Amino acid sequence: MYLIPQILLLLQVVLATSPTKGYAPGAVNCPGGSLTRAATGINTQEENYITNRNPITKSALGTFLSNAGLTDFNVAAFLGEASPSIGLAFSGGGYRAMLTGAGELAALDSRTGSKDKTLAGILQASSYIAGLSGGSWLVGSVASNNYLSIDQILGNGNLWNINSILDYYGINIISDGLMWTEIAEQVNDKSKAGFETSITDPWGRALSYQLLSNFNDKGDAVLWSDITTNSAFTSFQMPFPILIADGRVAGTSIVSSNSTVFELTPYEVGSWDPTLKSFVQTKYMGTALDGGKPTGKCYNGYDNAGFFMGTSSSLFNEALLSLSSSGLPSFLTKLISSIANSDADVADYKPNPFYKSTNQDTTISKASVLNLVDGGEDGQNIPILPLLNRNVDVIFAHDNSDNINNWPDGSSLINTYERQFTSQGQNIAFPYVPGQSTFRNLNLTSKPVFFGCDAQNLTSLTENIYDVPLVVYLPNRPFTYWSNTSTYKLDYSNAARNAMIQNGYEISTRKNGTLDSEWAACIGCAIIRREQERLGQTQSAQCQQCFKNYCWDGTIYQGPDLGDNYSDNGLTKSATYYNSNNVAGFSDGGTDLFK
Repeated sequence: MYLIPQILLLLQVVLATSPTKGYAPGAVNCPGGSLTRAATGINTQEENYITNRNPITKSALGTFLSNAGLTDFNVAAFLGEASPSIGLAFSGGGYRAMLTGAGELAALDSRTGSKDKTLAGILQASSYIAGLSGGSWLVGSVASNNYLSIDQILGNGNLWNINSILDYYGINIISDGLMWTEIAEQVNDKSKAGFETSITDPWGRALSYQLLSNFNDKGDAVLWSDITTNSAFTSFQMPFPILIADGRVAGTSIVSSNSTVFELTPYEVGSWDPTLKSFVQTKYMGTALDGGKPTGKCYNGYDNAGFFMGTSSSLFNEALLSLSSSGLPSFLTKLISSIANSDADVADYKPNPFYKSTNQDTTISKASVLNLVDGGEDGQNIPILPLLNRNVDVIFAHDNSDNINNWPDGSSLINTYERQFTSQGQNIAFPYVPGQSTFRNLNLTSKPVFFGCDAQNLTSLTENIYDVPLVVYLPNRPFTYWSNTSTYKLDYSNAARNAMIQNGYEISTRKNGTLDSEWAACIGCAIIRREQERLGQTQSAQCQQCFKNYCWDGTIYQGPDLGDNYSDNGLTKSATYYNSNNVAGFSDGGTDLFK
């Protein structure tokens, strides 16, 4: 991809709608009826969005499939009968995940200014885009800024200047002091308005200096629900955005089998899990509810976009604990000092909108405060679950996790697979995946892999085998940059930022298609597979060969580790392929802040 700076005309971002024109929520008239609903199906507003978007996704998919080089396949005839749905999932992993994911997203975007168009148009053909933690910074920033392309963001020069949040203006200590004074005043305004604040509030505001810097006051009045009035959204041009957080009682720990996975969409916040099964209108977060009904005034403005992105990435709250108290406003100093380290990652949502909102007594429905944490804390670092609940046909799972040496080892998919066999995993099904040793040693983490290629092999998981998506797994690995930077690296030069994005682009495109001239066709085969199975259509010989090349065939590796170095197609003991001599960024890891 050619990351060429460009002059933008006007960034058509929506005017913020917070009633106070600032960070604090403000009172508004209450609508009639309940503000919560049982999780019995997709929200009607979201359903309307997807219905109106479907003709656009089908047209874009038709263009992609026509350009993909598929043989013995009639695109028009197929799309006359079928409507494959695509979901994009971007993992957590700090700025490593955000930047690598940005390159992967750019590879899917038909607007990207590159001669290579291997996977261009898949973004326009997708129905959903989900992110958590570092992936939420990518999804949240792009969606809030009216779905600017990655090229536009980099050419703009105002967004994504990734200086350390702890020392954002570098040697300009006066500007740093003014930044933290402003953040403290904004968070204090929320507190004075009667709302409990947590360390996630200043964390989210600090994030906004990088992710929402196109807005006045760095997005202090920009709401997650504002996305619904963006021009790209109202014209149904882009995938429906979803951020992920986990419910967790302060002082406790969670794993994939017991977590309550929360979705934060522009319309609703809530969970499909048995421990909640309820949603609340995003716009009215901050309103005290009893059984879904307001007990007093209603409020808007609680769903600050930075606060939501900060909630999904609250693991990084602890970074603020390392701020020197000297020169910080007293309110911020007191807020930071009041946080016990064990609870630093908790975002407090008070009042709890789900108080008495369910027919069952659960920890969540009985609590006055809703505690949310980083969406990856339960080990499901790729936001798969919201896409499973929407029955998409194919999921592009971008894994930029830090399992081994800051590279992924498949753990996120494993945790999601295992969750379906627990009480929290009721009514979901996910394709078979192997263990970490097989992921690593059969090169399932160094090149793309398809899981769930044959629905007939999924009968032991569910009766609704065609509702189980095919998963295109795209793990982080080096091509043009050593992209396993530390999750806690908070400072990137523009050159390093762009290099990380470039490497993500190479991951998605398989080095601009040079590693496999039929890579686009194989992705096309993956996208159409479930609908072909529903229709009883036989795969072409080309697609059969693609599946032979990319589908996990069920083999389990048993033996010693094969090595830790990368070649074009896999891990190896040899260090002659990708090393410090021929790949930039080899020693560009970050400092671990959590000492």
